[in-house]
Amino acid sequence: MSTEGSLDATVAILTYNGETYLRRILEMLRAQEFDGSFEVLVIDSGSTDATLDIIAEFPEVRLLQIPNEEFGHGRTRNLAAREARGEFIAYLTHDAVPAHSRWLHAIIEPMRRFPQVVAVLGKQVARPRAFPLQRYEVNGMFQNLGPDHGVTLFYRDGDAPLPQAVLDAMSYYSDVNSATRRSFLLNEIPYRDVRYAEDQMFGRDIIDAGLVKAYAPQAAVEHSNDLSYAEYGHRIFDETVGLRQIGAELPPLSATQAFKLTVRGTLGDSARIVRDGSYSVKRRLYWLAVNPFYQARKWRSYRRSTLIDVTDPDAVRAGSLEHKRKCGDLPAR
Repeated sequence: MSTEGSLDATVAILTYNGETYLRRILEMLRAQEFDGSFEVLVIDSGSTDATLDIIAEFPEVRLLQIPNEEFGHGRTRNLAAREARGEFIAYLTHDAVPAHSRWLHAIIEPMRRFPQVVAVLGKQVARPRAFPLQRYEVNGMFQNLGPDHGVTLFYRDGDAPLPQAVLDAMSYYSDVNSATRRSFLLNEIPYRDVRYAEDQMFGRDIIDAGLVKAYAPQAAVEHSNDLSYAEYGHRIFDETVGLRQIGAELPPLSATQAFKLTVRGTLGDSARIVRDGSYSVKRRLYWLAVNPFYQARKWRSYRRSTLIDVTDPDAVRAGSLEHKRKCGDLPAR
């Protein structure tokens, strides 16, 4: 058995009822072409589906089980860092499937090549069946981070004040698909133990400290949340409330503003749907009719999340997808 720190990398996967994609993820990790040694560590927080049975099919996977009430997005990732045996630790969620056999190489290589890089964000590609609003948002977000043919570095040069939009773009981070040095998490900047948006805080902490993070588009995963119409609104609520709880200044949105944003988003998506060659004519007509309802759901939920008192736990729980899934009000996916 390998001793702590004796491996080049640890791939840490946090699971909770992750049966849908977990087997594909573990098969892709088994097929990785990586110049070095690595392990796969799964931390499960009380799955009740076939997640544990799937893990048992992969004897090379190291499993750590924790009670569901002990899970925290930042807290459990810090636990993974303490348990890891690799110099680098790469994180995947249980629904992020590596796109190819060189994913691990691509997510680690920027830190090997550039010692000043302390964390790496990989690309996400929306699943083909994602609804258009989600599909275009996911793909557009990562296209804006940098070109696909190279690694993009983000850092703050000096102490001059920056517009909030610029700082937000520089700080953007998602631990759906990411990597950092294990020693960095343990000794310098750990994830913060917050309810939501721990990855955005981690990215901001890196930039505020004058350090460098990288975007590695070749380290791509297939990922977009499998959400029903009802779940999508609760997801928007969670994301927006989470940002407000970590200090993001999001002014209240009026009903008029929400309507205008819905119309603008619908028109933009409709133009993309018409040009989208991956859709058949029948599917284009379907999404031209249905996608506007997702736009309306998005901006109604966003408006609600800008109006509630984020210090009121009952109000937060009432709109939270995570809370509803844990309580069984919505199906876990």
